[in-house]
Amino acid sequence: MRRASVRSRSTAAAVVVVAIAMALGAAVLLVLLQRALIATVSDAADGRAADVANQVSTQGVNELGLAKTTRTSQIVQVLDRSGYVVAASSARADSRALTGLRPLPGAVNRAEVGEMPLFDDDHDYLIVARGVAYGGQDYVVVVASSVGTQRSTVSTVTQYLTLGFPVLLLIVGVASWLLAGQALRPVERIRQRVQGIESSDLTERVPVPRTDDEIARLATTMNEMLDRLQTGQANQRRFVADASHELRSPLATVAAGLDVIQPAAQGQSWQDLHQLMTGEAERMRRLVENLLLLAKADDAALPMQRAEVDLDDLVDTEVLRLRERNHSAIAVLTDVHPVRVLGDPLRLSQVIRNLTENAVLAAHSTVRLSTARQDGTAVLLVEDDGDGIPEGEQQRVFERFVRLDASRARSSGGSGLGLSIVQEIIKAHHGTVTLSAPDGGAGTLATVTLPLR
Repeated sequence: MRRASVRSRSTAAAVVVVAIAMALGAAVLLVLLQRALIATVSDAADGRAADVANQVSTQGVNELGLAKTTRTSQIVQVLDRSGYVVAASSARADSRALTGLRPLPGAVNRAEVGEMPLFDDDHDYLIVARGVAYGGQDYVVVVASSVGTQRSTVSTVTQYLTLGFPVLLLIVGVASWLLAGQALRPVERIRQRVQGIESSDLTERVPVPRTDDEIARLATTMNEMLDRLQTGQANQRRFVADASHELRSPLATVAAGLDVIQPAAQGQSWQDLHQLMTGEAERMRRLVENLLLLAKADDAALPMQRAEVDLDDLVDTEVLRLRERNHSAIAVLTDVHPVRVLGDPLRLSQVIRNLTENAVLAAHSTVRLSTARQDGTAVLLVEDDGDGIPEGEQQRVFERFVRLDASRARSSGGSGLGLSIVQEIIKAHHGTVTLSAPDGGAGTLATVTLPLR
C-alpha cells in the first residue's frame, strides 16, 4: 500500500471502514431482531397461557376446546400435579408432558428447549408453564411456542445482508474512486504545471481552485514559493551582473597598466603604475572577501566566535584608526559608555568599521559614535550630518551592490556591499540594524541593537 497512489489508498480505506461499520451494524441488527422476535413469541405464549389458565380456573378442564383455539405454532397442555396430561391441543401431545416445570397456582415458569422429537421436527421451542387451581385441584398450563419461524426470519435477513454486502462495498469503492479522482484532479493539474515550469522561466503560476480547501491553500503556497524562487533568481542574476561589473573595473585597470608598462620601465611612471595596480589588487581582494562572506551567510554558515566583547573598546579602536588616517575635514565625536556583549570581536569590528566609513564618506563635518545599555540590550549609534538617505531608500540600501549614486563612480572604493555585510553579521548575533534620520537634524543615524548575552 505504501507504493499505491493516494487515490487507491483513499478508496481502500473507505471500503475497509465501510465494511467494518457494516459488519458491526449487521451484527447488532441481527441480535436485536432475534431478541425482538423471541420477545414477541414469549409475549404470545404468556398471553395464551394466561387465557387457558383463566378458563381452567372458571370452567375446569372438561370443556376447554384447546384444538380449535390454539395456533399451529403452539402446543398447549394442561397437566395435573402428578404430570398427567388432562387436556391437549394436539393428539400428539396428549400422552407425555412437554416439560417438568410444576409451578404453584399463580406462578409462571419458563424454559427453552431444543429439538422435540415428540413432534417429529427440529424446531426449537419456548416453554411457558403457569400454575392454576380449580375445585381444590392444582393444574399446570403448558404452552410450547415454536421459534423456528423467527429464527428462519433472522437467517433470511442474514442471507440478504451477506449477498448485499459485496454489492454495497463495490458501490462504495467505485464512488470513493470517482470522488477521490475528482478531488485530486486539481493536484494533478498543479503537478503538470509545475513539471512544465523551466528554471529559465519562473513567471508561470499553478492554477488555484476556487474552493477554499487544502488543495487551494496548497496551490497558493506553491505560487508563493514560485514568487520567492523568481525573486531569488532575479537577485542572483543581479548579483552576478553587479559582481561582474565590480570586478571588471579593477581588472581593466590592471590589464591596461600591464599593457603600457615596459619590461624595463623605471622611474616615476613605474612607481605610479605600481601604486595604482597595488590599490586595485587590494580593492579586488576586499571585494572577493566580502562576496565570500555573503555567500557563507546565504548558506546559513557564517562562521562566528562567541566571546565577551567590550563594544566601547571596539569603538575607541575604530575612532583612533580614523584619526590616524587624518580625516581632518571630518570631526569624529564619541559618547561611549562601557557595554559588554557576547559575540565575535572581529565581525563586530567589521560592523563598526563599515558603518563608520559610510558615515565619514557621507558627512559634511561631523560623525558621532556612541554606545549605551538600554532595556537589557547594547545599543551602538553611528550618526553623520550628511545629506541623509530618502525614507524610501533606507531599507533598500541593505541590498547587495546598492549605491545611491547613479553614476556608480568608484572613487571612494566602495562596492555597495558594506551595509549588506553589516546586516548579515548583526543577524548572526541575533540583533537588529536600522537607518533613520536623526531627531531634529539632517544626516543619517545607524542604530545597532545587540543582546547582552
